[in-house]
Amino acid sequence: MKALIVDKTDDGVVAKIETVDEARLPAGEAGDAMVTVRVTHSTVNYKDGLCLSGGGGLVRTYPHVPGIDFAGIVEASDDPRYAPGDAVVLTGWRVGETWWGGYAEKARVKGDWLVPLPKGLTARQAMAVGTAGFTSMLAVMALEAHGMKPGGRPVLVTGAAGGVGSVATAILAKLGYEVAAVTGRPETEPYLKSLGAASILPRDAIAGPPTRPLGRETYAGVIDAVGGAMCAHALTLLQYGGGVAAVGLAGGVALEGATVIPFLLRGVNLLGIDSVMQPRENRLVAWERVASDLPLDLLETMIEDVPLEKVTAIGDAILKGNVRGRVVVDLTA
Repeated sequence: MKALIVDKTDDGVVAKIETVDEARLPAGEAGDAMVTVRVTHSTVNYKDGLCLSGGGGLVRTYPHVPGIDFAGIVEASDDPRYAPGDAVVLTGWRVGETWWGGYAEKARVKGDWLVPLPKGLTARQAMAVGTAGFTSMLAVMALEAHGMKPGGRPVLVTGAAGGVGSVATAILAKLGYEVAAVTGRPETEPYLKSLGAASILPRDAIAGPPTRPLGRETYAGVIDAVGGAMCAHALTLLQYGGGVAAVGLAGGVALEGATVIPFLLRGVNLLGIDSVMQPRENRLVAWERVASDLPLDLLETMIEDVPLEKVTAIGDAILKGNVRGRVVVDLTA
């Protein structure tokens, strides 16, 4: 099978495409119900960029196949829930980090990690959604579970032109929420408006630590893909009982300037969204909601299709913040 192998050499971490024996795929442990999938599509996320470059300490055993999510067709299965020919999708479980992932023509994983491809979604569309879009839906679900409803104050989305932000903006807009999208790239304004954003804010509008413990009650909720001081600032702008769904934390984990005042006086919620080890029940619900709540026509406007040969360059561009929307890797090309 063809695979993008990342290896550590005397010159550092090197990524290159090789032809490797399928027998090298992880076999699992005794008692694991393993499923072999013929991968048709994957995607490129921020974590993939780190894995490809050797950054972030995500890959600990080399050689390695990155690709933290994939979609494809079951080829062989020890799990009674899956039969050859079934269409499946995978996100999370450290696949592509500590377990060989989606940048290969085949993958072997535990059956518990897979979910059926939802009806109405193609494998390509599922990977345009990918971990980023799946995480976006989990964030929307978490905010709704804490009382957020359409028709109220706007919902703020930070890092709106990125993978999580793009899909979150499109989902929220379709559900009837007013979206205020934050971006550091003014040229993406037409793109964000096409996804349904009602207003576009420059990054400076919320960048940096808050200047006061509480600001005006401006937003019903926040989906924050940046973290750091931006997350701390967002906490001060929530309405009473509102929440920040924090994902990714590309800007850091230190909430510079944050105090307990928003939690004490406004009852706000800081909701951590982890897409890696979500219970299977949550995964099934989230993917079904993606299929029903994400406008698939708009999804097409977010997609850039690339062959496996271009993945390394895309990973580098993502780390530099130079990628808009979702990059789908076509393993059939």
